[in-house]
Amino acid sequence: MPPRFHHATLSNGLTAIAEVDEAAHTAAAGFFVRTGARDEEQRLMGVSHFLEHMMFKGSAKRSAEEVNRDFDDLGADHNAFTTSELTAFHAHTLPERLSEAVEILADILRPALRQADFDEEKGVILEEIAMYDDHPFWVLYEHAMEAHYGAHPLGHRVLGTTESIAALQRDEMERYFRDRYSADNTVVALAGRLDFDSIVAQLESLCGQWQRTAPTRLRPEPPCERRVIHVPFAKAGRHYEIMAVPAPSAQDDRRHAAAVLAEILGGSDSSRLYWALEETGIAEEAQAQYDARDGDGSFLLSFACPPERAAEAREIVLRELGALADSLVDDDLVRARSRFATGTTFAGERPAGRMARLGQVWTALGRYESLESDLARIEAIRVEDLRGIVKTFPLAPRTIASLSAAPAHDGAVTIARRAAS
Repeated sequence: MPPRFHHATLSNGLTAIAEVDEAAHTAAAGFFVRTGARDEEQRLMGVSHFLEHMMFKGSAKRSAEEVNRDFDDLGADHNAFTTSELTAFHAHTLPERLSEAVEILADILRPALRQADFDEEKGVILEEIAMYDDHPFWVLYEHAMEAHYGAHPLGHRVLGTTESIAALQRDEMERYFRDRYSADNTVVALAGRLDFDSIVAQLESLCGQWQRTAPTRLRPEPPCERRVIHVPFAKAGRHYEIMAVPAPSAQDDRRHAAAVLAEILGGSDSSRLYWALEETGIAEEAQAQYDARDGDGSFLLSFACPPERAAEAREIVLRELGALADSLVDDDLVRARSRFATGTTFAGERPAGRMARLGQVWTALGRYESLESDLARIEAIRVEDLRGIVKTFPLAPRTIASLSAAPAHDGAVTIARRAAS
């Protein structure tokens, strides 16, 4: 029997959703806040991720040590993450300990934001930015997104920059928190063996006093000009490249077909890019993925190769993009559908996977879509649907970004790399 879906909205607008499975041996809960890097003012870039850290520094009720101890006492697998679109805090535990996990999560979602903790954690965030600044692909990805989105907030860096984090003040963080981490901007997703009505009553007790703020999200039109950039990186031993192509948004009904198209192009060891670049020894890595955002989407293609083979690899990727629509056959679709069915089913076998999917889908779409309905949509895709994606979203890169120790290739604009410190 498939899990049963439940939905409730508290009087202050907080949403609770669940897939209840009486046969499950565990249960999971997650608080999903519909705010991320795209919702930040540029000068506050990184504040959502910084706040993720601050949640674990304690509340009025708990210190940082007590937060960790209480999760450990439950034997809970807990964590958090921040993206451009949302921030999430979650725990996976035994069913009889779920209500305790929900209490801890609700408590840390109202952090104390002590000045001493803020000052200490600022140093941790700056060290994290410096650490990632040593990773060539991460550096390239951040510059590629900034080039692709320009002044659009989707170009904001999740970690922020050294400058934005260093300048950030505790009171600015508190104001952002009050505006964005409100009841009507939060979804509590649950999955596994649980009593939904009991958890809703608990949430009313724990979160019923949280305020509504009616937060909004800016959705300006992304830029449409073509950008070709190069990022010098003296320590890079390989050439790295990312191409970004416009694609359906997270709300577009064609998103499942777009994901299948990306899988065929560069999602596995049987993809077009694998056979054209990796199997031939031209590149060590080559892949494509579909990145669905709120109001926008992209196909992201990337490869890493010896510097002397960069031009050859780039030409091959562009050739594969141009030939993809006409070369698609039913066998491509059968293999891609099988891989999606396997991966989606694996992710849904555990309550933690169900909870994560449930929270992210609701946060993006504002409605419930079951795992089974996703599988049915993927099964219904035909080759003509994939060609329709290419017709509407021609596979011509709008952004090409490269990184290496070598000089920029012809036509590329050299971009000065941000210093980590």
